[in-house]
Amino acid sequence: MRNTKAVTAVAFAAAAALALSACGTGDDKADSSSIAEVSAAPDKPATVLDQPFTKPNLVLTDTNGKEYDLREATKGKPTLIYFGYTKCPDVCPLTMSNISLAKRELPKADQEKLQVVFVTTDPERDTPASLGEWLAAQDPSFTGLTGDFPTIQAGARQIGIGIDAPKKEKDGTVVSMHGAQVIAFSPKTDKGYVLYGEDTTAEEYAKDLPKLLKGETP
Repeated sequence: MRNTKAVTAVAFAAAAALALSACGTGDDKADSSSIAEVSAAPDKPATVLDQPFTKPNLVLTDTNGKEYDLREATKGKPTLIYFGYTKCPDVCPLTMSNISLAKRELPKADQEKLQVVFVTTDPERDTPASLGEWLAAQDPSFTGLTGDFPTIQAGARQIGIGIDAPKKEKDGTVVSMHGAQVIAFSPKTDKGYVLYGEDTTAEEYAKDLPKLLKGETP
């Protein structure tokens, strides 16, 4: 039996209210302009998309301050893409940590093949330098991208991720609302064909990564 669940674009639209997560607030909010999150079955972390996403047409700035063309830089490579921000106290660091731990379970040659791209949803505060420092604590090989918010938001929507501009709360904290999905792109087709939710564990990523590296269905 396949340890996956196929979903359709119609299902994505129907689940729009689940699209955004507020890191550190414990609240969920709907955004009618976002696309949607679809959760896999409780015992199945991977959701296989029957209509894979085209890789976002994003040209941003990496942690070295250089232009980074996402499509060109990751062409033909197994790639995990996540949108979040470094000041997030819970979901974002946990997700990156879980991926980092899972990656370490791979043979060294396979570790070098995997591309992990973290795109900030809070570009005003996540400068190339601060983003680079934060990611280095997770895994120095992870790619961090920043740029202007409208460009980032448009790129996220291309793969069904809803994000809102950061907002300051009454207590002074800044909250960035964003979809918490990780999307895996196949090295064979460069299409985003597998989705993971925020509850995916390091062990679950470790189990799936060997197949994702080959563009296979986990």
